[in-house]
Amino acid sequence: MEKDFEKKYHDVEVEHWWFKSRRKYLLDLLKNAPRDSKILDIGCSSGIFLKDLEELGFATENLFGVDISDKAIANCKANGIANAFVMDAQNITLTETFDIIIASDCLEHLQDDAKAVKNWKSLLKVGGMMYVFVPAFQSLWSYHDEVNMHFRRYTNAELKAKLTAENLEILKASYWNFFLFLPVYAFRKVSAVFQKNKTGESDISIGNSLVNKGLLNLILFENKLLKVFRFPFGVSTFCIAKRVA
Repeated sequence: MEKDFEKKYHDVEVEHWWFKSRRKYLLDLLKNAPRDSKILDIGCSSGIFLKDLEELGFATENLFGVDISDKAIANCKANGIANAFVMDAQNITLTETFDIIIASDCLEHLQDDAKAVKNWKSLLKVGGMMYVFVPAFQSLWSYHDEVNMHFRRYTNAELKAKLTAENLEILKASYWNFFLFLPVYAFRKVSAVFQKNKTGESDISIGNSLVNKGLLNLILFENKLLKVFRFPFGVSTFCIAKRVA
């Protein structure tokens, strides 16, 4: 991730509708998990999600985060997450094993994603759960991906294949951010025409507070629908997988 964009990311990650709605979806998925679960957040940024877990009642000493960014881990520690470490997500060298692993928008940053999934599985206890979110569809590739230093975007089938290659059992898989797929697709195709010189901006911006609130409420509604539906496309895709052996 480019340094200027990283600063912008840290500035907006608490209140931006995208990050906030995804955190709320994950928190809802984890609300019934045992409160003594040991949890690893891969690509934890400033530790906002780990702090949310702490507020939900999970023990702080069992919350771990890793990120490639020195600044992100410094922010984590400033936010009270002691078990935060600068590490390459392709080669996490923690000695602990975990009941739950979260990787939100991380796998696409890694050149060797198969190596990363193998490493993550080795950190997961048998019976443990892995929650992986990634950007969807190469057709949505834009300057946003370039400034984020992405290697790829995924279909849901491609993400499932990466996980099942390590014998992880897929419990749920869907696309996410379904309602905004068509507007985002149109916006990125039009924007590409004006960003050939690479002077464009990333999509990450709070913008108008009313718009931010409206988009947050829209995706929170979508989150509720995900309890009973699996969407056929979206801006992101995710899998919930279990280590069975």
